Amino acid sequence: MSDLYSEDHRRAQDRYGTRLLADRLETMIVHAAFDDADTKFIEAREFFFLSTVDSSGHPTVSFKGGDPGFVKVRGNELVIPCYDGNGMFLSVGNITANPKVGLLFIDFEKPWRIRVQGSARLDEGPDVREVPGAVLLIRITPEQIFPNCPRYIPRLAKIESSKFNPDAEGKAPLPDWKRLKEVHDVLRPEDQQAAEAEGLISIKDTVDQATKKAE
Repeated sequence: MSDLYSEDHRRAQDRYGTRLLADRLETMIVHAAFDDADTKFIEAREFFFLSTVDSSGHPTVSFKGGDPGFVKVRGNELVIPCYDGNGMFLSVGNITANPKVGLLFIDFEKPWRIRVQGSARLDEGPDVREVPGAVLLIRITPEQIFPNCPRYIPRLAKIESSKFNPDAEGKAPLPDWKRLKEVHDVLRPEDQQAAEAEGLISIKDTVDQATKKAE
C-alpha cells in the first residue's frame, strides 16, 4: 500500500506504464519529516504557493510571500504567518473546512523545488504576537515531502524583494488598492484613515496611469 498514491493515480500510472517508476520514486525521495536540507531550502524562500480546498471541493491556489525566513520549520511542523491580505480569507476559510493542503516552494535562480503535502490548522493564540505583521498563524504537519524534477522551471533572476513585506515592527506600506474610492467605505477604520491620509484614488485614475506608462 502507498501513502502517496490513490487508485486514481495507479490507473494513470498503469495506463502510461510508469507504476514501477512511481514506486521507486516514492521509495527514494518521499519522506514525512523535514531534514536539514528541506529546512534550509524552505527557510530561504521569499514565497511559496498554497493549495487548499473548500467545503464544496473547489480548490484554490494562493501566493504567499514575505522576507526570507518568514516560513519557519519548528520540529516537524511548518509555521507560516498569515499577513494582511484582501480580506477574502480564502485559504483560511478552506483550511477551516478541510485541513488538507499542498505547498510548492520554488527557487527560480537555481532552479529547484520542493512539495509539501499535509494537514493544516489555524493558530490565533499568543504565538501570533511573536510574528510581526501576522494576523494569525498557519501550522502544517507534513505527510509527504519531496523534491520535483526542476527541468521545466525557467531560470529567473530576482530584481528586488516586495516593499510590502512587514518590517520588524509589523508595519508595511498601504497598497494602492486600499486607496480606491470604490472600496473605501468597507475598509477597516484604521485602513480608511491611512487611505485618507495618502489620498483617495479611483479605478479610472489607476487605468489612466497604467495607460500612460504603456505609451
